[in-house]
Amino acid sequence: MTHYIQAWQCIGCGKIEAPQTCIGVCRDRKVFFVGKDEHEAALAEIARLRAQLDHAAALLLRFERATPHEGQWERSYQALQAQVREVRAALAGEAGKT
Repeated sequence: MTHYIQAWQCIGCGKIEAPQTCIGVCRDRKVFFVGKDEHEAALAEIARLRAQLDHAAALLLRFERATPHEGQWERSYQALQAQVREVRAALAGEAGKT
């Protein structure tokens, strides 16, 4: 569960005060912060998802460039089905598993 820390940030100079506003010299707005560990975990998850999408995009590029040979539509269709299963596995985070 994400825990937020409430603080106040000056709209002019950017200084941060917590747990309450300063004596009134600055104009503050309420902001929320998350801990470093939670932030890094979110960044790692984003990186993992981007890699997963990049892998799926590379697999999908094969479909865009594929052209079946004359009289080989059935074989090409079956190969396409196998590759679609591979893309779906990649999007599900199961790349490399069979």
